[in-house]
Amino acid sequence: MAVKEIWINLPVKDVAKSKEFFTTLGFTLNIQNGNTENSACFLIGSKNVVLMLFSESQFKSFSRNELTDTTKSSEVLLSFDAESRQEVDELARKAVTAGGILFGEPTEVQGWMYGCGFQDLDGHRWNVLFMDKNKIVK
Repeated sequence: MAVKEIWINLPVKDVAKSKEFFTTLGFTLNIQNGNTENSACFLIGSKNVVLMLFSESQFKSFSRNELTDTTKSSEVLLSFDAESRQEVDELARKAVTAGGILFGEPTEVQGWMYGCGFQDLDGHRWNVLFMDKNKIVK
């Protein structure tokens, strides 16, 4: 099997507000794919991972399952890398400014990683890490 792309599909309560949130974080809106009143498409990073946001009703119609109550549990932790500690700090600030909630303040982890965790507007959890691989103790 040769996977060419990965698509992350998430349900959201308000597509327009979520579109604004992820644009504020710096995700690239893909205007050629899936942007309707009930969906939005973003490209993440240099590998162009695809993030699709769907209204909750549309998501439920094709997932054929109930949605996770993100106030009580986490369905997934989505992680991505940062270029520097400063970028982690900036993403944390942008997430809060755009209406997200930090569940993990920017901090050093294991002596070689620096990261933070935030919830988007719908409670989906994201983790941002800068990894200084020169500091890994072997």
